[in-house]
Amino acid sequence: MSGVAVVTGAGSGIGRHVARALLGAGYQVALAGRRAEALRETAEDALIVPTDVGSPDSVARLFDEVRREYGRLDLLVNNAGTFGPPGAVDEITPEDWRRTVDTNLTGAFLCAHHAVRLMKEQRPRGGRIINNGSISAHVPRPASVAYTATKHAITGLTKSISLDGRAYDIACGQIDIGNAATEMTAGIAAGARQADGSVRPEPTFDVEHVARAVLYMASLPLDANVQFMTITATTMPFIGRG
Repeated sequence: MSGVAVVTGAGSGIGRHVARALLGAGYQVALAGRRAEALRETAEDALIVPTDVGSPDSVARLFDEVRREYGRLDLLVNNAGTFGPPGAVDEITPEDWRRTVDTNLTGAFLCAHHAVRLMKEQRPRGGRIINNGSISAHVPRPASVAYTATKHAITGLTKSISLDGRAYDIACGQIDIGNAATEMTAGIAAGARQADGSVRPEPTFDVEHVARAVLYMASLPLDANVQFMTITATTMPFIGRG
């Protein structure tokens, strides 16, 4: 397995583990994230590109750097995301809504925008995009309106890219992850609010399984695609939630 990959949100959590797995599999990897120091902690032998995925100019610079360094792109892992502030639709502010949308949805759009342009023009053409959805792309947690709305929207983005990319040998799939053990989910393991109002700890699973799942999706030839994959802690309250 080899090629050129971009991983967003690569400075921690799922992104860090995915990036290291891709490097171990022979990919040349550009690491994108807000903090250069955190990106270097992920891997010093990768292309480090500090990036704010919610900024059109910042994302354009990321893909300009990839073009200059490698001349092509075979894989984009759209991983950057934030839970954003908790709250129901009448509780969060428009500013908090906008910040969550900018990171989770607009960021994925901007990266896909530049990735697809490069994948169309390069020779051999084509490539793959893997979007990090979430269990929240299927069902919400209480008081998570901004996060849930963006993750439902990621599913629409995935489907549209998948359809529009067919003619250009561009495959797009989505991985929906439930309770991988990272810094971002540490609170869930301690206690998460349930639909009945109670707070209970939820099981998590080793994030390395996510990295291996992404590697499998990436390993397929472009005439095959994992359109959607759901990977969760076996006993998390997803099936039957509510």
